[in-house]
This record gives sequence, structure tokens and C-alpha cells, in this order.
Amino acid sequence: MTREARLMSGIIVITVPTIQYGGYFLLTSLMNKGSGYMENPLRQNFFRAGHAHAGVIVILSLVCQMLADAAVLPTPLLWLVRIVVPLAAILISSGFFFSVLPPTATEAGGAVSLIYAGAVILALAVVTLGVGLLRAPQPS
Repeated sequence: MTREARLMSGIIVITVPTIQYGGYFLLTSLMNKGSGYMENPLRQNFFRAGHAHAGVIVILSLVCQMLADAAVLPTPLLWLVRIVVPLAAILISSGFFFSVLPPTATEAGGAVSLIYAGAVILALAVVTLGVGLLRAPQPS
């Protein structure tokens, strides 16, 4: 593992407790009848989606750190991939959570644009990484 992959993987792994806290928050919201969580299906769906996307994209971020070591791309593009994939986890999950912050929300607020921004940069980063992997020399 390169120094760059180790650095970024360490930073990414340190963020896992924030995802754990999100799970704790969801559990306490489910258990507390006074939270109003169960009365708002939109909020339930958005909070679950935010939590799930954070976890899945963080795992993808760790995988991408290893794959970036094997990709043939200019250094700035490799760093872009290394940074943008975990950034997408933050943007997408934040968009899900912040767009329905008020307990009485009946529609997504403006923060939903973070979901779209995160999805676009995630797609660009993984396609760039895929191209870099396809450009790598094949072992004989």
C-alpha cells in the first residue's frame, strides 16, 4: 500500500464513528415515541438513505484507495479520485439528512441539491479511476 493510500484510508476509517453515531441517532429516534420520527415517512426514508449511503460510500472509498495505487493517471487526477470519493459520501448523506431536518418536513428542502452534487462527483471520480485502471499495463 502506498503512503497516499495509507494516509487517506486512515482518515476515512477515522470517520466511521460518525456513521455509528448516525445509527445510534436512528435507533434512539425509533425507540423514542416522542421524537415524531415514526409519524413522518419522508423523514424516515431520507434518514435511512443518508445513513446507508454514508456507510456504503465509505467502504467504496477504502476500496478506491487500493485501486488508485494500480491506476495509471496523472498524480493530480489520482489525488482527485482519492479525495472526491469520500467527499461524495459526506455530500450525499448530508443532503439526505439536512433536506428534511425539521421534524414536520413534508418535502425535501434545498439541501437535496447536495445529493445531486455528490452523485455527479462520485460518478466522475469512479469513471476516472476505471479509465486509469484500464490504462494500466497488463501483466504478461
